Amino acid sequence: MTSAPTGRPPRRPVPASGRRTARLTAFTTLSPLLRLLILTQLAFNIGFFAVLPFLSEHLGQSVGMAGWLVGFVLGLRTFSQQGLFVVGGALADRYGIRPVVLAGCVLRIAGFAWLGFAERTWAVVGAVLLIGFAAALFSPAVESEVARQAVVWEETAGGDRTRVLALFTVAGQAGAFVGPLLGALLLAVDFRTVCLAGAGVFVLVLAGHAWLLPQRIPGRVQVRVKGGARLVLRNRRFLALCCAYGAYLLAYNQLYLALPAEVERAAGSQAPLAWLFALSSLLVVTAQLPVTRWAGERLAPRRSMVAGLVLIAAGFAVVGLALPAGWTGRGGLLPAAGFVVLLTLGLMLVAPVARAWVPDLAEEGRLGLYTGALSSVSGLIVLAGSSATGLLLDTGLPGVVPWLVLAAVPLAAVALLPGRA
Repeated sequence: MTSAPTGRPPRRPVPASGRRTARLTAFTTLSPLLRLLILTQLAFNIGFFAVLPFLSEHLGQSVGMAGWLVGFVLGLRTFSQQGLFVVGGALADRYGIRPVVLAGCVLRIAGFAWLGFAERTWAVVGAVLLIGFAAALFSPAVESEVARQAVVWEETAGGDRTRVLALFTVAGQAGAFVGPLLGALLLAVDFRTVCLAGAGVFVLVLAGHAWLLPQRIPGRVQVRVKGGARLVLRNRRFLALCCAYGAYLLAYNQLYLALPAEVERAAGSQAPLAWLFALSSLLVVTAQLPVTRWAGERLAPRRSMVAGLVLIAAGFAVVGLALPAGWTGRGGLLPAAGFVVLLTLGLMLVAPVARAWVPDLAEEGRLGLYTGALSSVSGLIVLAGSSATGLLLDTGLPGVVPWLVLAAVPLAAVALLPGRA
């Protein structure tokens, strides 16, 4: 896997039989390993999203953190996860995915249990860091192997790797749909119960993967960690993709920071938040594959990402422009729902294409490192951006200001997308 001669993944000619296979891409047509990894993403997100949507309110109300500190902690969680993906990816390249995935599950169990009992800022920060680092181990291992297997499937069966990555996204969003509903149900008891339930999900994941995940995967080359960072830093086209993807991830992170504040303003509580998360996940589960198919037939990969970023910007603008009207109640939630819909549509266009792009930019045997680096650069952007967003939301500025500032971020990212070499 080396750099492609153009700034986008090449469109390989596919025979008629291959095109028919691509149209029928479904879970059952994939290899057993790909099916396991896709189900892994589903399970990961059920456990994770049972907890995360309710963390912001818990930190602000129960722990008593200021708005900027809540934003910083959420950004720190993302950075310890996304920012350290490069470490997990490099370890997966070196040792294979099995030990890295299992170690990550153990740390996630410990992190959720700790968070459930954490009552002071330092304890919350420690638990959040552990939760994030756990994902920094298992997620790049799983994602890089899915990407590698998708390329193998594309080359041997004439399919489309982007559709495999879209199916991976669907599984993740199905988990993100079930997780908040589970968390909302358990929140009637208390936040600690939610955290312990999330830990319980990962106990099941750990047991299942200790049994089912192969010790060795054919075709996966193990390489030394040394020297990989220099390769990444010299790859300008890949770094440009990382920056654009980071802007998208910063926008997506506002589901957990800016959106809860807007829902609280409009509805007087965060009770509707779980339903907005469910709306986002349901959209991805039902529409991701058709959207990916449509975009693949009509849009080049770079244009697909541009369209997605523009939709995300429009979502922020919808809320920002509606705020001066001061709508509350059910009608006041309509801009927030519009934001969720537009953000989700943007996600569908951006995320699978960006992940499918990485194998064309990575050196042989370094796909884990490059997959991790994609998220690590994004994590740095989210860490800085979330703190700034929390400060904007907490300084008493007119509500329209933070939302329009956030709308400008994905628009600026369009200029960062790599073009032709």
